[in-house]
Amino acid sequence: MNDIITEIQSKIKSKIFINYSMSKSTWFRTGGKASGYTIINNIKDLKIITSYRDRIKLYVVGVGSNLLVRDNGFDGIIIRLGKSFNKIKIRNNNLIVGTSVLDLNLAKFALKNSIKDFEFFRGIPGSVGGAIKMNAGCYGHQTADNLKKILVLDKNGEFKKIKIDDLHLGYRSSRINDECIILQAYFNFQFGAKEEILNKFNDIQIKRESSQPIKEKTSGSTFKNPINKFAAELIEKSGCKNLRVGGAVVSEIHSNFIINKYNATSEDIENLGKQIIKKVKKNFGISLEWEIKIIGNENK
Repeated sequence: MNDIITEIQSKIKSKIFINYSMSKSTWFRTGGKASGYTIINNIKDLKIITSYRDRIKLYVVGVGSNLLVRDNGFDGIIIRLGKSFNKIKIRNNNLIVGTSVLDLNLAKFALKNSIKDFEFFRGIPGSVGGAIKMNAGCYGHQTADNLKKILVLDKNGEFKKIKIDDLHLGYRSSRINDECIILQAYFNFQFGAKEEILNKFNDIQIKRESSQPIKEKTSGSTFKNPINKFAAELIEKSGCKNLRVGGAVVSEIHSNFIINKYNATSEDIENLGKQIIKKVKKNFGISLEWEIKIIGNENK
């Protein structure tokens, strides 16, 4: 595998880090080593590295806010998109946003330019690419509300624009597969009163700080909300609040957050999640679905 990575490195400018510890690049601060990790800073490098997908496993990540990498690591290259994909501009009545723009920075840009209905991005950890792929949302809004279309690099190395109707965005889901890399998003937008936008922005910040363990090593909501239910309520009523496996615990502040409290391993976190799923299923007959993404080699 190192021979393939060396070959790729000889053809791109972006640096590939060998045997990279993913604990440095996930919000859980856990995870084993990836064979390679790179921040791709231009489209040419991205096209070259993705042309190797038949010879080596590739996985595109954002800032690691919604990601659990198993302790045995990832046999392949983890790709993060860098500066060329981190731009926001207004053009022809479209708000064009690069995939690696932080959700928080999108909300700040909208506030600065008096653009309304983007305040909820203040409450979403991560970057715009991930928000689109999982149709992230909070406080009654979701990414699909304003999205018009996206620009992607498909599995054949071709650029393609896909309209929102073809993305099949549902609750924390889409039809975008891992072989399709989101490059840009095109949003509809409207201007509004800056004072009202600022009030909503600040209100979301206050709500998030008071109801979520944002200062802990966590990864956002652990499980999706079942239809007409709240995962946190089901978890708490199943007796899981403060439940612990190794160094991983269920948050006292919000039961749908697992925290790396005491130098947890990824296995601790995953096993705690499995216990929660089992308890909720036993008590309510409901199977919780992971909202965080789990990748890497399973423990033997």
